[in-house]
Amino acid sequence: MRAFGLALSIALLAACATPPAPQAPTPPPVDTVALVAAVRAAAGPAEVKDELAIQPLRDPYVEDLRKQAQRAEDEHRYADAATALDQALAIVGDDPAVLQERAEAALFAADFEGAERFARQAHAVGAQVGPLCRRHWATIRTVREHAHDPAGTAEAQRQFDACRVAAPPRY
Repeated sequence: MRAFGLALSIALLAACATPPAPQAPTPPPVDTVALVAAVRAAAGPAEVKDELAIQPLRDPYVEDLRKQAQRAEDEHRYADAATALDQALAIVGDDPAVLQERAEAALFAADFEGAERFARQAHAVGAQVGPLCRRHWATIRTVREHAHDPAGTAEAQRQFDACRVAAPPRY
């Protein structure tokens, strides 16, 4: 009788237990390669004849590191690309192109906070016009879209549009 009472108590306690709450569906994985491709495509070609674009002189060692980062990216070794760009930034921490490339490397790693931080820093020290400027704001727009921030997305789009400045006439 005692065993029956114990079994009945256990059964009643089990019946009182609430079922586990349904788990929220996991979001689909982010295609970071497509995000970076969209950022670069949105900026348009780097060499545009009818638009103002600033091209600074480059340190040869920094250029070698940028090429190393590009090779690593081509081989899908995104962490190695980020490392090479970090080394370049240790030399020229205020180069907007290297900062933008580092922002894109952060996007490859799905580091959205880092991507926005590098892109904003690149814009702050850059010429704020031309294709590189559009890459900064396309990166920020992508991050804001990912964060479901419509106001931030709209502001990034407005800044993106302001980057297009006609080249001065040449005589």
